[in-house]
Amino acid sequence: MDDRVSPVHAATARQRLGAHGFCVLPAPSLAALGGLDAAACADAAGLWNDLPADLYLKDGGHYRSRRHGSFIQTLQPEPGQARLTQAAQRAHYQPATYNALHGGLVRWYEPLAPELVAMPGWESLLTGLGRLFAGLRTAPQWFIEAHQFRIDTEGGMGRPTPEGAHRDGVDFVAVVLVGRHAIRGGETRVFELDGPRGVRFTLDEPWSALLMDDTRVIHESTPIVAEAPARRGWRDTLVLTYRAGGFMEPPRRVAS
Repeated sequence: MDDRVSPVHAATARQRLGAHGFCVLPAPSLAALGGLDAAACADAAGLWNDLPADLYLKDGGHYRSRRHGSFIQTLQPEPGQARLTQAAQRAHYQPATYNALHGGLVRWYEPLAPELVAMPGWESLLTGLGRLFAGLRTAPQWFIEAHQFRIDTEGGMGRPTPEGAHRDGVDFVAVVLVGRHAIRGGETRVFELDGPRGVRFTLDEPWSALLMDDTRVIHESTPIVAEAPARRGWRDTLVLTYRAGGFMEPPRRVAS
């Protein structure tokens, strides 16, 4: 295995992320960073069975389901100020410069299940990652978007990243693998933004995570197919994006 992909402990994640622009955290390290409890994670995984279909896929596919929520983390809160607040439900937006397939669309998704947001460790997971990222790039606040994804093989093949290799237009990205079921594929690929080097590997341990500096690398995941033709498979992930400059919004129209 490429040394850059070797899983790291939470204590050395910042060093690896700073050196290479990405790192892989095994489940115990993510748990230590975010204060996650194994039983709570197992309970939370069941919430991926209730994700509405993504109706915005422009490739005509029906393989993706998702929910979406937004949060604001204040790194040095004033007395009485919350470290993490959930923002009102808002649309997900990316410009075409970052997402060639779905860029420019104002996409409204159903909110995250309240049970997920109330899960023991949810706040500490988001804020723990935020503190790690702030050690590499100073920010008074992180504007965080949380995406629950299920990619399934019901139509024959599922595409985790139909837009191809891309950036998300944020500062940092965390891709947490919730689980894989009866599939092949789903290989993760991370490439230097301004260089020739890249790595390939597969996240297969539930509640392990890929952390990326979105300003330095691009990423994609290969399609998934079922292990057996008559058996449906899926890949569940939690994707968290951290942006210092506010949530991405569609451009405002100038009144004529």
